[in-house]
Amino acid sequence: MLSSLFRRQRTPRERPARDRRTCAAHLTELAEKAENRAKKTQHDKGKMTARERLEMLADPGTFREINRFLGGDIDEEYLGSGVITGFCQIGGRPVAVYAQDFSVRGGSLGQVEGQKMIHLIKQAVDLGMPIISLLDSGGARIQEGVAALAQYGKVFQATSLASGVVPQISVILGPCAGGAVYGPALTDFVVMTKRSSFMFVTGPEVVKAVTGEVVTSDELGGAQMHSAVTGVSHYLAEDEADALDFTRTLLSYLPANSKEAPPTFAYQTNQADLENAARVGELVPVSPKQSYDMVEVITSLVDHGEFLEIQELFAPSVITGFGAFCGQSVGIVANQSLVDAGTLDVNASEKAARFVQFCNAFSFPVVTLVDVPGYRPGTEQERAGIIRRGAKVITAYATATVPLITVIVRKAYGGAYIVMGSKAMGADFNFAWPGAQIAVMGSEGAVNIVYRKELAQAKADGKDLAEARKRLEETYATQAVSPNLSLEIGELDGLITPEQTRDTICQALAATRNKQRRPNAWAHAANPPL
Repeated sequence: MLSSLFRRQRTPRERPARDRRTCAAHLTELAEKAENRAKKTQHDKGKMTARERLEMLADPGTFREINRFLGGDIDEEYLGSGVITGFCQIGGRPVAVYAQDFSVRGGSLGQVEGQKMIHLIKQAVDLGMPIISLLDSGGARIQEGVAALAQYGKVFQATSLASGVVPQISVILGPCAGGAVYGPALTDFVVMTKRSSFMFVTGPEVVKAVTGEVVTSDELGGAQMHSAVTGVSHYLAEDEADALDFTRTLLSYLPANSKEAPPTFAYQTNQADLENAARVGELVPVSPKQSYDMVEVITSLVDHGEFLEIQELFAPSVITGFGAFCGQSVGIVANQSLVDAGTLDVNASEKAARFVQFCNAFSFPVVTLVDVPGYRPGTEQERAGIIRRGAKVITAYATATVPLITVIVRKAYGGAYIVMGSKAMGADFNFAWPGAQIAVMGSEGAVNIVYRKELAQAKADGKDLAEARKRLEETYATQAVSPNLSLEIGELDGLITPEQTRDTICQALAATRNKQRRPNAWAHAANPPL
């Protein structure tokens, strides 16, 4: 079947005789011609070629291509497929990479392209190294029909089997349509560029033909939409250079595979970190009704103020990302007070759950900073499946076997308190700031239920209802919202001042460094509410 897809293969007698030097020169000449064609195709569109992208991503001079001439005919000057595969170093660490070459048949995927990609993925798993894909393709090769579709299925299977074994990053640098979109969707992180990246199952023309709806590629599957609305993209890059730079930075936090610990960084205590940690309490208003930027709190706590946020534009009421404490890489989950008071909704729950799940797969300790008033109420959330989708974050925390360290910054109410890395969910260490409010619900809502008779009596007696409510709220806060109850029943390991937060987290990380991960011998697999 394969032989029919390529140009006629010559017999050994038909092949022109060349010495080694002539052959090497011929290959170099063919490669230069192919790259010049690619530059003309891509540069006219304001895009880099596949090889230029690989050169920018990899450490200088480290990329080594494999299977370059698979499916080609050197003597007919036909150089093979629309995907480049190989290995390189990024930050001095080995990485498997493949880049779709749009200058060759639109980067479409046929049997040979699929064969090369699958071989690389399997080899990367065997060698225990991360996989980065640079995607720019017109989709399945129509001329090859079902054979091309079958290769997609095999790529999906290889990607799925590699999930949780080695980190996988997809960088979308052009169109990604049809079945091709599910490949990157199966990977751990997706990076898109503002003006040239598109992902959709059916393109604008098909949508118009089937539904009559007129929509642009950007509206249907642009980078902004997937970064802010669907959550498919984890980072919205300004351009290709920014996308590749983010990928290098992200990779610096990740281990090579699931058997390795996340990278550690040389760290010495410095004055700037001490000063930032000492000022962290000033960033958080005492009143739970006043908002603040939790990202500022995080950058005040982590080493050198460096925090790599993931999915910044999607479900912004929850923050996820990577940082380091005393040189140890960690995953960070936090409520963002600036957005809907940091409530959990369907998207925020899924965002946090997927991130914690990744951290658990690759041995990242999870540091959770809590300031949550609860799950977001309303018919919209109920109909969107807040019960099913909100339960995902429960599964993620409850099944995590990595170190879990939680700090309640200001408030933690109701079910949201439980799911955000509480002691009851298996956290190793839980701390709270002295003014933290921990309860089933806030004072305002609780008073309406707990003291409804007292409020009714005050109204009947003609007393100042606002004054009576205020007094009852203070009573409830003293009795039920104070962290003292959590301390008494062992749900908190201690109260810490804001200035002690960084040191406390560092000490907790040191204490849990050798935590043994418990296996589950009975379960074939968990069955979370996907």
